Parts: sequence; C-alpha cells; structure tokens
Amino acid sequence: MRIHFILVAFNNSVVMILRQQIWNNLWKEFNGYCLFHSRCYSSSSSKINWSKLRPLIHKRIQHRSGNYPLKNMIPVAYDVLNARADLVQGVSTLLKYIPMKACKFCSEVYIGEHGHQIQTCHGFRRRAKNQVHEWIDGCLNDILVPIEAFHLRSMFQDLIKHDQRFDFERIPAVLELCCQAGANIFDDNLHSYNWTSDTNEIGVAAETNMPQELNILAVKTLEAWESLISGVQRLLLVYPTKVCKHCSEVHIGPSGHKARLCGVFKHESWRGSHIWKKADVRDLIPPKVVWRRRPQDPPVLYNEGRDYYGHAPAVVELCFQAGAIVPLKYHCMMKINGLPPTSNSIVLK
Repeated sequence: MRIHFILVAFNNSVVMILRQQIWNNLWKEFNGYCLFHSRCYSSSSSKINWSKLRPLIHKRIQHRSGNYPLKNMIPVAYDVLNARADLVQGVSTLLKYIPMKACKFCSEVYIGEHGHQIQTCHGFRRRAKNQVHEWIDGCLNDILVPIEAFHLRSMFQDLIKHDQRFDFERIPAVLELCCQAGANIFDDNLHSYNWTSDTNEIGVAAETNMPQELNILAVKTLEAWESLISGVQRLLLVYPTKVCKHCSEVHIGPSGHKARLCGVFKHESWRGSHIWKKADVRDLIPPKVVWRRRPQDPPVLYNEGRDYYGHAPAVVELCFQAGAIVPLKYHCMMKINGLPPTSNSIVLK
C-alpha cells in the first residue's frame, strides 16, 4: 500500500514537471515571436526629415494629373455619351405618343392622361403641405432632371472661388464626368439632343410613323437607361465626384468648389457655402420615382389607396406603357402582382 502511494506521488510530480516545461517552452516561443515581429521605436527613428520629404510630396501632387484619364475607362465614357443621346431621343419620341403630366407647384410627375389624386404636393414655401396636385402638361426636363456642374479646365485645377463662378461654363454633370474620363463631349454626333435646364420644350426626335415601332423604341430607350446608369456607376468608381449635403449641387472633381450657392442656412448671408460628400449615381441622374397605375387599380389613383399603389422611375414607367419588358429588379417597387386597394379603403369624393 505504501509503495502504491509512492508511485502515485511520483507520477503526479512527473506530470507537473512536464507541464511546467511545456509552458516554459510556449512562453519562450511567444516572447520570441513578439520580439521578432514587433517594431522598435527610438527617438532617432521617430524624427522625420520633412525638408527632404516635402519636395517629394509636392512633386507627387503636381504630377498626379498625368495618371488621368485612364485609357481603360475612355470606352466607358463614350458608351455613356451614346447611351445618353439614345435616352434623350427615345424619351422625346415617346412623350409625343404617351401623355405625361407634371404638377404646377412641385416636382411630381405622373405618366398618364390624367393625374392622380394622391395628396403629396409639397408646393411652394407658403403653400399648404400634402395637398392635391394641380396638373399641367409635362416636358422632357420633368422626366430627365437636368443636373449641371462647372466645366473644369483640368481635373486637378485650383478650387473655384466665389468670385470666379461666372468664369466657368455650366454643363450637364454627366457630360463633365465623361469629359474628365477622356471623351470628347463637343462632338455634335454624340449629344445632338437637348437636355438642359434652359429649355421647356421636348427635344428634337425622330418621327415615328407606325405605332408598332413604339415597342422597339421603348426597348431601346430602356436599354439606354440601364446602360447610362451602369456606365456612370463605373466612372464614379474611378473619378471622384462630390455633392452637397443640403442641396443638389454637384461638382466633378476631387474636392468641391468655393462658390456660395447653397442658401440652406438661415443664419448665414443670402447664400451659404456647400458641405460636400461623396456623390452617388442618383445625384447625377435622379431616377424621378412616380406613382403608377396597375391593371387591378381604379382608373384614378386616390389618396386612400396609396399604400397599395406601386412606384417606378419615370423613364421605366414610360417605356413600360410603350410595351417594353421591365427588368426584374423593378418588380418589387412596382408591385406588379400586389393586391388591389379594397373598396373600404377608397372613398370616392
């Protein structure tokens, strides 16, 4: 019995010795790893010789424009210009055959012969909110909202100051983006159709003699819309673009301009400075989402059934009514297979 206890104590001591040796080996390896992979900072190495580094930084900044435009993105810029021209031509032609209404007091648009009765008019500043819209005939700029930007002489030029705002031309932001991407935007064959904020008329469009051709034109217009969106998204990944946080001002370049044109802060002077953030494709090409009437909806959309009605970008709805097949990504917001409004929810006035 005594020998048994001696063997057990001996085994326990051996296990403890082996365990201690294992932990010592692990600790040595861990310390060696930390010492090998750690950085040693000393007072002499932390000092940076800015007198030698500053000229290199300035040289890098001055010659950074030599890397642009990227050769691989020039075909994308031309594809965007061609898609923009096809889109303007297609929408201009479709508006001659499909009626479109615009609100007199706000930016609401409806694709149809008669406007809806949904109370979403925010109107002017002194007009009551959430009122019924007052509809008038719409135009091209009501669907394709013109967003303009300063046309820069070079991508990395000095910031535009407030007193220099009239020295630079204002052109559509998509054209300025394509120009900085290496495309020749002054080629008349690429954008011979008007899409600016100075016109209230529908741009020049090819006459369509046969109604059957509207279907083909609608498909081509919808393809141009999708190509324009995807092309601008690709360009925005390479070329920096800024948009104001408080208004729709867009600037194509690594930093915004200094023109005080925002006017959102009441405590400032008559107009204030912009606060810039990274722009998205929706800032350059607003989708202009509209209410849409489905076959299961009543002839006139009333405010009581607004929870059942669908939405769609104005261009997509215009092409859909002309016979184009809408991509699947729009089916959710369009509520194509959604339930119709119940009779109890619609109160005819």
